[in-house]
Amino acid sequence: MALERLQSTLRYAGYGLLAAGAAVAASRGLRARAGKLEPPLSGTHDSYRWRGMDVHYTEAGDPADETLVCVHGINAAGSSGEFREIVADLAEDHHVVAPDLPGFGCSDRPSLRYSAALYEDFLGDFLGEYDQPAVVASSLSAAYVVAALERADTDASRLALICPTATGGPEPPKTWLRELVRAPVVGETIFNLLGSEPSIRYFNADHGYWNPEKAGDEWQDYEWRTTHQAGARFAPASFIAGDLNSDVALGPALAELDVPTTILWGREADLPPLAEGRALAETADARLVVFDEAMLLPHVEFPERFVDAVRTDREADDEGTGAENGEETDGKGAGDGTVTADGGARVTVERA
Repeated sequence: MALERLQSTLRYAGYGLLAAGAAVAASRGLRARAGKLEPPLSGTHDSYRWRGMDVHYTEAGDPADETLVCVHGINAAGSSGEFREIVADLAEDHHVVAPDLPGFGCSDRPSLRYSAALYEDFLGDFLGEYDQPAVVASSLSAAYVVAALERADTDASRLALICPTATGGPEPPKTWLRELVRAPVVGETIFNLLGSEPSIRYFNADHGYWNPEKAGDEWQDYEWRTTHQAGARFAPASFIAGDLNSDVALGPALAELDVPTTILWGREADLPPLAEGRALAETADARLVVFDEAMLLPHVEFPERFVDAVRTDREADDEGTGAENGEETDGKGAGDGTVTADGGARVTVERA
């Protein structure tokens, strides 16, 4: 009987080892297929040394122009490539700087337990390298920028925040989930599923893009490749578990910063919904620009109109003037307080 139990135990252990070996081989095969990740944006590429990590960034435009730092959002496939549709246009009259946050894109991806505080500290130091830059920041990263600007040694000339939120994962955080995704073999298998091509397409269509075709096959292939780099799961593991939620109270913090702020929102966004954007704009006394037929990525779905909104914000700040509620500042309105954007969608200044 004892011998039979031993044989049974060894048999199941063998099955487990075979499964683990297959999972490891699959992960290696996926990384080999993904290959080395190239920067997603055109421009000059360099790295910023921070806490032992090389943080990749792209520069475009004339360094003599106003510096505009573009900070991508946090997700399993996050990178500076989020700004691929607007960097060239912005670089016509800005010195654009777009980093890949630590743990993402072409930056180093060490096996840290990433936190909101880490990203807030990084952005405080990185933004401090420039003299009062303008900042475009997306989603959860907008909260990190605001927290960084609360530091006495960091400042910005103006902010353009895309669907800003301080919460991107469960609250309170689920430590067990973070550790599960970080774990060898099991965690790699889970993250390979989260970063699979069907999963990427699902998340893009579910809450990223109103029109998923605007993501494009080439870009979604890049997103797949970035999720299959060495160390790719560690920062997203913290995000999925809620460890990247920020403690900053966005509305009151923005109101106290006294930095001219425009909040940009896709009308069809639901994570977070436009109602939160309206409440935030009211509390922060910020300008609110709403894009019809867009979700979390209006800068990808309607890049020309997004760039117009950023430039209008700059001109209004320079002149000390702004649009009235329900109007656009470029004079291209349709007569009903709206503007027709690329593809027939409308862009509305709901709060000036």
